[in-house]
Amino acid sequence: MAPTRVTQPADDGRGDHFRVRIEGFGVGTWDLDLKTHELEWSDMARRLFGLERDQTVSYDLFLSLLEPGDRDLFLKAIGRALEGGGGLDLSFRLGVASGTGQWIRARAGVIRDDSGTPRHLSGIFLDINEEKQLEDALRSQENHLRSILETVPDAMIVIDSRGIMQLFSSAAERLFGYSKQEAIGRNVSILMPEPDQSRHDSYLVRYLRTNDPHIIGIGRIVTGKRRDGTTFPMHLSVGQTQRAGEPYFTGFVRDLTEHQQTQARLQELQSELVHVSRLTAMGEMASALAHELNQPLAAISNYMKGSRRLLAGSSDPNTPKVENALDRAAEQALRAGQIIRRLRDFVSRGESEKRVESLSKLIEEAGALGLAGAREQNVQLRFSLNPDADLVLADRVQVQQVLVNLFRNALEAMAQSPRRELVVANARVADDMIEVEVSDTGSGFRDDVLPNLFQTFFTTKDTGMGVGLSISRSIIEAHGGRMWAESNAAGGATFRFTLPATDES
Repeated sequence: MAPTRVTQPADDGRGDHFRVRIEGFGVGTWDLDLKTHELEWSDMARRLFGLERDQTVSYDLFLSLLEPGDRDLFLKAIGRALEGGGGLDLSFRLGVASGTGQWIRARAGVIRDDSGTPRHLSGIFLDINEEKQLEDALRSQENHLRSILETVPDAMIVIDSRGIMQLFSSAAERLFGYSKQEAIGRNVSILMPEPDQSRHDSYLVRYLRTNDPHIIGIGRIVTGKRRDGTTFPMHLSVGQTQRAGEPYFTGFVRDLTEHQQTQARLQELQSELVHVSRLTAMGEMASALAHELNQPLAAISNYMKGSRRLLAGSSDPNTPKVENALDRAAEQALRAGQIIRRLRDFVSRGESEKRVESLSKLIEEAGALGLAGAREQNVQLRFSLNPDADLVLADRVQVQQVLVNLFRNALEAMAQSPRRELVVANARVADDMIEVEVSDTGSGFRDDVLPNLFQTFFTTKDTGMGVGLSISRSIIEAHGGRMWAESNAAGGATFRFTLPATDES
C-alpha cells in the first residue's frame, strides 16, 4: 500500500468547536478515506502517537507505529466493520517505532454515501494506558493468588447458597479424585457419605434461615468421600463471604488419614515401650532379688549344716529324725539358691534384637512420647543432631525406652526451674561409637547422689522406684556402650550414653 498524503481537517465551524472541546479531554479524532486512504489526524491524535504537529503522516506510517501483531488485528477489524456495517472498537499497543509503547483505543463508525457505499471511517483515539496498567496489575494479582491457591496443601472449595460448587482447588482434585470440570456446578454433597449427603441441603437452608454460626469459623473433624466411594477422616473449617449480596461459603479441608495413622502408631509404640519397660523392670528386680536372696539362702544352708553337727553326739531318740529334717532343709535351701541363680543368669543374658537404626528417628519418636506436655511447661527444646553420626546398631524399642526415661526425668527436674531448656545432641567419638547427650537446666545433682545414681532401688524422687536409670544403664551396656551422668555449667544434669556406630544402611 503506497504512502498517502494527510490533509488537515477543514474548518467547518461547529465541527471545529466540538473537536476542540473533546480534545481538551485528551481525545484525538481521526478520519480515514476508504478510497484514497487519506488520513486526517487532530493534534491530540498526533500527540497520542508521539508525532510532531508538522510531521508528515500517512496511513502506512500509522500502521508501522503499531505492534506487529496488532496491525493485522486493526486491518481485520476494519474489514469486519465494512462487511457487517457496524462500528470499529479495538485496543492496540504502540510499538518501538513510536517511542511510547502505550496503549490506545480506537473507536470509529462507517460513513456511507447516498448509494450506501462506505466512504469514510471516522472516529476517536483514547489513551487507555492507565486502564491497561491497572488490568495488568489486577491480572498479576489474580495469577499470584491463583498460584498460591494451587500450592496450598489444604483443599479449598467454594459453594453458593444452594450448595453448588463454584471453585475447586487443585488440592481438592487430588484429595477427592474429581477434576475441576466434574466438580464445579455440582452439589457439594457428592463429597460426603450418608447420612450427611442427604441432609446437607437442609443443614444449609437451616443456617441461612437462623444464621446459627455453629459451623462458621470452627474447625471440626468429619468424614469425606472420594470419587471412588472410599471415605477418609478430614478436618473441615468453613468461612462465609458476601458477593453481590449473595452468601458464599469457603471450606478448607485437610486429610487426617496420615495424622490418625501417626497417632495410632505413636499409641502402639507407647504401649510397646510400656510393655518392654515392665518386662525389663521385672527382670531387673528379679536380678536384684536373686543377688540379695542368695546370701540368706546360703546362710540358712550353713546354719542347717552346723545344727546337724551339734546333734551328732545327742542321745535323744528323735535325733535321727531331726538330722534327716535338717539335711532335707539344707538341700532345699541349696536348690532354691540354684533356681535363683539360673533366673539371674537368664535375665542377664537376655539378647536384644539389634538392627541398623537412624538415631535421629529414634530421638524424634521418643520425643513424641517422653516430651508430651513440654510446650505447656514452657520448656525450650533444642535438638542439635549431627547427620554424620546418625546410624547405630541398636534395639529400637529398648533405646527409645532409655530416651523416654531421660526425657521424663528432665521435665520433672525442671518443673520448678526459672530457666527450662532441654538439649539433645549426638557426636561420633572414638572406637566407632556415637555419643548421645541429654542436658537439662534443672536442679542438678548433689555430691552424694552421683556415686549411687545408677544403683537399683536408689531414687531422689518421693514416689520413684529407683529402677529406671538402673534399667537404662543395663540396656546401654547390653548394647556394648556405657552410660554416665554429670552436672553441667547451667546447674542442671547431663546424661550421656554411647552406642555402636555403623555405616550400613
